[in-house]
Amino acid sequence: MREPLILRGGDSALVVEFGREIDETVNRQVHALNRAVSDKHIIGVTETVPTFRSLTVFFDPSVISGEKLTKKISKCCRHLTLGGTGVEKTTEIPVLYGGKYGEDLENVAKYTGLSPEEVIRLHSSADYRIYMLGFLPGFVYLGGMDKRLFCPRLPTPRTKIHAGAVGIGGEQTGIYPLPSPGGWQLIGTTPVRPYDPQRTPPVLFSAGEHIRFVPVTEDEYLEIEEQVRRGEYVCKTTGGAK
Repeated sequence: MREPLILRGGDSALVVEFGREIDETVNRQVHALNRAVSDKHIIGVTETVPTFRSLTVFFDPSVISGEKLTKKISKCCRHLTLGGTGVEKTTEIPVLYGGKYGEDLENVAKYTGLSPEEVIRLHSSADYRIYMLGFLPGFVYLGGMDKRLFCPRLPTPRTKIHAGAVGIGGEQTGIYPLPSPGGWQLIGTTPVRPYDPQRTPPVLFSAGEHIRFVPVTEDEYLEIEEQVRRGEYVCKTTGGAK
C-alpha cells in the first residue's frame, strides 16, 4: 500500500490522496480510511467526503489543529484494512433499455460495433462499484463497466435529461437522479428514484457499495413506477456493509 499524501484544504480541511488514477484498490483505500476515521470518533472532525482517489476530512480548527489531526490520520493510514466483515451491499436497479427510454442505445451500439441486445447484456452483466457520489444529490460514479461499452460523451450536451436516465460517458456509467443538463449517452431509464428528499435516507446508495442493473419490460417498468409513486417499492439488495 502506497504512502498517502496529506494536504491542507484551507484552514478547516485535510485532503488525503492515495493516487492519481481511477482504480479499485485506490478507492478501497479511500473507503478504508473513511471507516477508520469514523470509528476513531476524532473530536473536532465534522465531516468526511470520499472521492475516487482521496478523502477530504473537514474539522473545526477551534477544537483540533490541522497538525494534530494530520498525525492522527497518518496513524490511521498505517493500520488500514481494505477488507471488512460480510459481503458488500449490492442494490438491484431495474432498467428499461432503448426506445424513448434510452434514445442513444442505437448510437452506442453503432460506435461499439455491438448489437443493441449485446449492449444491454453487457451493461446488465456487471456489479458496478460506487466510487463516489457527486454532481447531483444521489448521482453515482460507477466503476467496473466492460471495456467494450466505452463510448464518448455527446459532442453537444443536452440542456435537460430526465430523472432516472441511465447513461454511458467514456469509461463510466451512471444514473441521473434529477432532471439536469448532461452529455452522457442515454441507454435506458430506471423508475427508481436514487434521490428523494422525502425519503429517509434521501439517497439510496453509499460510496463503496455496488449496483447491478436488471433489464425489465415496459409493463414491469410501469408497474414499478406506480409502486415507487405510492412509496411501496423496495429495491432488492444482497450483502451488507463491508
